[in-house]
Amino acid sequence: MTVSIGHNIPNCAIPATSGLTFSPESAKGKKLVLYFYPKDMTPGCTAESGEFRDHIEAFTKANTLVVGVSRDNLKSHDNFRSKLGLPFELVADTEEKLCQLFGVMKMKNMYGKQVRGVERSTFLFDASGKLVKEWRGLKVPGHVTEVLQAAQAIK
Repeated sequence: MTVSIGHNIPNCAIPATSGLTFSPESAKGKKLVLYFYPKDMTPGCTAESGEFRDHIEAFTKANTLVVGVSRDNLKSHDNFRSKLGLPFELVADTEEKLCQLFGVMKMKNMYGKQVRGVERSTFLFDASGKLVKEWRGLKVPGHVTEVLQAAQAIK
């Protein structure tokens, strides 16, 4: 079963940076942006994470928690957060629990070979925890601004 518009994230607990555990309760009373990205320290993921970082004050003002998710481990996430100065947590979905719940694992073409990986995707939840908007297979330029505008539009 994948999470769909109008539904909540099923209960789960997955390790995150700063010694935290991500669960749907983590965002209780706040809007939530979950952005899935393929890999720490890669150009597109660095650009996307940097844009979320650069807009974090506006997300915070819109009562929106931003959380990044990839299959990288906590050590990789800690290095990535440190290098980019990311002010939000990253979830280490090494067992692909969230990736499966959101249906973001896809076959991708990399250097002429088919590989299984995370399709860059973002999900926006309202303060009650319901999924209100999703972006799949997205391109980085302009995306964070679009997500911010959608978060600001939710009352």
